[in-house]
Amino acid sequence: MQSPQSSRADAVRVLADRYAAARGPLLPILHAVQHEFGCIERGDIMTIADALNLSIADVHGVVSFYADLRTTPPPPHTIAVCRGEACQAVGGQALHTEAATVFAARDDVEVTEVFCLGNCALGPSATVDGRLRGLADLAWLERECAGWVR
Repeated sequence: MQSPQSSRADAVRVLADRYAAARGPLLPILHAVQHEFGCIERGDIMTIADALNLSIADVHGVVSFYADLRTTPPPPHTIAVCRGEACQAVGGQALHTEAATVFAARDDVEVTEVFCLGNCALGPSATVDGRLRGLADLAWLERECAGWVR
């Protein structure tokens, strides 16, 4: 019987092999692994490095560079507040700071920043679990999140 880690390594190898012949395969592989497992673990980095004949440092460097790639499982809920120029001009930074403070003690919520949600005319903009809102404020965030069970 295979251990869960060897089973995961095998699955990562299959994903890596699927993209290995493509031009610039590293990012598509990393996105596929994250899509499949929710995050990219250290063992995944080692498997991908081996499959592509890259150093572990090279793969880790790419994983740690891109904010969209995660090395830990995501929490159940995500709040993303736009910090782009248009949203900054109408309180985006303050909203991000308030949200980060209000939800800091909750391990089931991650407050992140993004730099454009494409809703510039209605800033500040934010998403709660992917649902976009213009003219967002802390009261709306708290209402949206009120039903979440810890």
